[in-house]
Amino acid sequence: MNWLEVSFQLDGELAEAVAEVLARYAPSGVVTEHGIKFVDADDPGTPSDDVTVRAYLPADDRLEETRQRLEQSLSYLGMIQAIPAPTYTPIKDANWMESWKQHYRPLSVGEKLIIVPAWMDSPDETRIPIKIDPGMAFGTGTHPTTQLALALMEDVIEEMRELSIGHRESGNPSTTPNSQLTMIDVGCGSGILSIGALKLGVDRALGVDVDAASVESSRENADVNGIGDEFVIGQGSVAEVLAGNFEFKSAPLVVANILAPVLIRLMEAGMGTLVAPAGRLILSGILEEKEAAIRATAEKHQLEILERRQMGDWVAFVLKRIS
Repeated sequence: MNWLEVSFQLDGELAEAVAEVLARYAPSGVVTEHGIKFVDADDPGTPSDDVTVRAYLPADDRLEETRQRLEQSLSYLGMIQAIPAPTYTPIKDANWMESWKQHYRPLSVGEKLIIVPAWMDSPDETRIPIKIDPGMAFGTGTHPTTQLALALMEDVIEEMRELSIGHRESGNPSTTPNSQLTMIDVGCGSGILSIGALKLGVDRALGVDVDAASVESSRENADVNGIGDEFVIGQGSVAEVLAGNFEFKSAPLVVANILAPVLIRLMEAGMGTLVAPAGRLILSGILEEKEAAIRATAEKHQLEILERRQMGDWVAFVLKRIS
């Protein structure tokens, strides 16, 4: 035995909290999988309601200590909300990568995109591939919130390019021509949304995340997709963008795929002001039960909802600034 797999079957926001705890003890990463049902080998897959969180602990002389510390941390979380017991499975080192690969298949999203594990070639040449390493804990594309954001981006970017809506405000106008279509990805995670946007026709993307590991993950996934300086990645959030710490302070397209309580805090912090005139804000990561709170906060900050989409219990919006 070289690894000990720890897995949970969960739902809703609890999966995010458990993944965060596991990440403290799993040096090789954590993955959150939204269940996918396949009819046959050609089926692109249909999301189900189950969420699986997996992590791998090194089976070294500190394994028992690590396991005890992990279970103690989970017990603290369990005081807030009940957590099912984890499943422990010994994994041989020779099967390490296979244990990841068996859970991942290409997934078609929207009309144009297909999410492909980094080690595979796309099986559909008619779609634009986004290659993502699912060994990262920051977004693999299988969750409905990511799929909703990508599908909405696809439509919004096509509309913007047709209307030639470019960047109107920039922290450095001399290096960012007005004709460019730019994007700000707040909480970029694995970089999947920025990578998708650039492949859909955005000229430059700024991805920011408060987690240094997410910044690293975004750059690694960008490299896998052949994306270079057009994707600017940095550590921070709305405040740092507004402070001018990055290449531009606003963009025609702003996207945030984060849980609803964080989206509310970001709107309170001024996320709406990142949206350039005539631009759009895409919000995803919203459980249906949190929709009313998001709507109220958006209205408070002069943001009008133009479109609503739903997948299972998850909701996403396209908004614009009223003034």
